[in-house]
Amino acid sequence: MTVKAYRPMTPAQRGKTTQDFDQITTKKPMKSLLASKKQQAGKNNQGKITVRHRGGGVKRHYRLLTHNLPKGLTLEVMEIEYDPNRSARIARVKDQNDVYYYVVADSNMKKGLKFMTGDEAVVETSNRMPIENIPVGTFIYAIELTPGRGAQMVRAAGTSAQLMAKENGYATLKMPSGEMRRVLLSCEASIGTVGNEQHQNVKIGSAGRTRRKGIRPTVRGVVMNATDHPHGGGDGGRHGSGKAPRSPWGQLTLGYRTRHNKQTNKYIVRSRHEGKRK
Repeated sequence: MTVKAYRPMTPAQRGKTTQDFDQITTKKPMKSLLASKKQQAGKNNQGKITVRHRGGGVKRHYRLLTHNLPKGLTLEVMEIEYDPNRSARIARVKDQNDVYYYVVADSNMKKGLKFMTGDEAVVETSNRMPIENIPVGTFIYAIELTPGRGAQMVRAAGTSAQLMAKENGYATLKMPSGEMRRVLLSCEASIGTVGNEQHQNVKIGSAGRTRRKGIRPTVRGVVMNATDHPHGGGDGGRHGSGKAPRSPWGQLTLGYRTRHNKQTNKYIVRSRHEGKRK
């Protein structure tokens, strides 16, 4: 995949780039693997806003991906498709029983490729197997946190984790963030790197393109009135607030950690924060 620039016919197009969709083989998704997706606009079932700056956007159908493929399958890639709900491409695959699935497509997948799942799978790109069968140093993606639950980690475009060590029933992984983490050797993972690697280099370029993604404008606190935000008020001068950054409700927003999951701290060997534990 490459990043394609627009001709600067308008000011917005001067800084806009888009993805090259040459790898996509069809524009028609499989209807049996689609589900309706209702727009919540960042609100809960009481109508209260729980996530700000959400709403609008184009209508989408959700693709029903299978993150927990059955073992012992030989799958063939039938199509590579665009998924509006994720950064990675998805692959429409068919097993030996003519059952179709959607899976996250890696950088090696193309139409006609065959790959395997389960303990009998050989160590090749795209094959899915328990981590205990994968050699140390291999790059993997779509990793399970709990055996049998399905892939939960490393599913975004261009990402991969490296298997660093295997000991005492656990595998040590170097995550895309730099974190060193342990998972059980019985957890499954796929070999390779998630495709669409250039996704992070695409420039949005215009406000309207962001609105079509369902993201509404964000207003800075320093330009609000004092009644609306802790940073608001003043004589109109362009000066700092003199306070630590806060949310409209007074909660600190930068400079402190928000992770308080003590149950999984034991699985983190080295944090992504300069080697400190979370």
